[in-house]
Amino acid sequence: MTAAKQIDGKTRAADLTANITRETAALLKSHSIKPGLAVVIVGDDPASQVYVRNKKRAAESCGFYSAQHVLAESVSQPDVLKLIERLNADTAVHGILVQLPLPDHLDEQTITQAIIPTKDVDGFHFINIGKLMAGRISDAFVPCTPAGCMLLIEDELGTDLSGKTAVVIGRSNIVGKPIAALLLQANATVTITHSRTQDLAKVVSDADIVVAAVGRPGMVRADWIKRGAVVIDVGINRVEKIVDGKATTQLTGDVDYDEVCVVAGAITPVPGGVGPMTIAMLMANTLRSARMSAGLEG
Repeated sequence: MTAAKQIDGKTRAADLTANITRETAALLKSHSIKPGLAVVIVGDDPASQVYVRNKKRAAESCGFYSAQHVLAESVSQPDVLKLIERLNADTAVHGILVQLPLPDHLDEQTITQAIIPTKDVDGFHFINIGKLMAGRISDAFVPCTPAGCMLLIEDELGTDLSGKTAVVIGRSNIVGKPIAALLLQANATVTITHSRTQDLAKVVSDADIVVAAVGRPGMVRADWIKRGAVVIDVGINRVEKIVDGKATTQLTGDVDYDEVCVVAGAITPVPGGVGPMTIAMLMANTLRSARMSAGLEG
């Protein structure tokens, strides 16, 4: 039995990043503008630090100005908001990213909404969300993970998804709802499912496109998937496994890859699928913000 095509997000992201690097050099030459990305991290959570380092490395490799602001775990909310206010006013900064999650004493919504929409390269501001839901994304920022997912889907099925059915597993504001909006704009017929959905496996089994973004390792099994479907696995779960008698941590998705790859037409692996695309789209949004600041887009 033929296995599904493995969608290579790593190579796709590398191609996208190479193009961003070329456009960055051209923008600097033509308008003396270097895209600037400022990342704010609170505390010393190891996973967050890894993500921030990867983003900083990617920004620098694209030729961006990259600034990292590390704040103590105990930082007050007014101090975080003052930093964001300074970054909002800094003309060298085109994108501001606050690494989530934040400590419990900080209000995540207040802090993310303090970033002005034109520098909200994560796409979390209500104005950007509203524009996405209204189908007006020419001057808005789309959240990076859904934007990356959409590129991978378009690579497989084209930009017009008329006649295709899509099921999104998960209704988060960061992935589930935005990817559903993007799929709708591409003319797919979209169903959003979640923990309260009855007979979830049956709903998923009719879909030509499945996007799994629920945070439960190996939840999606082969008997959930329509033969030939495109399966996009957004899940990044750290699970403990015993290898050669030793406990080790392994990254796995929300999809049981070994099972589903026998049925699907194309599938993203974890790692190496959606993850690299998320960082590439962050760079793309930051470059776009810099171009908009010069009146070249929007």
